[in-house]
Amino acid sequence: MTGDTCDLLCLDLPKAEAMRDALPAPAALDDAAAAFRALGDPTRLSVALALAVGGAACVCDLGWVVGRPEKLVSHHVRQLKAAGLARSERQSKMVMYELTDAGRALLSRPYWGLR
Repeated sequence: MTGDTCDLLCLDLPKAEAMRDALPAPAALDDAAAAFRALGDPTRLSVALALAVGGAACVCDLGWVVGRPEKLVSHHVRQLKAAGLARSERQSKMVMYELTDAGRALLSRPYWGLR
């Protein structure tokens, strides 16, 4: 092996076919990549993780939790909503945000160490 390529063709066809068959369809990969890109900003990621830990919250609470201005947090929760990772619900004069099932699934990985 030279660098990152093989010097000879050693394809394990049954294994390679199983791996290929297990991959999502291209459209599903596009959706997944968009969801991961939505978490690519540190503020947006911290907002999403806060929602994963605490459940529904308003922008003013989220701003305090992540230590960022409310206007900035508002911008980021809108982007999480656009990516399908969060949703909002008006409760009287407040708007509460929470993760969608897709958002919870994406953030439920052991990597995050969430409780």
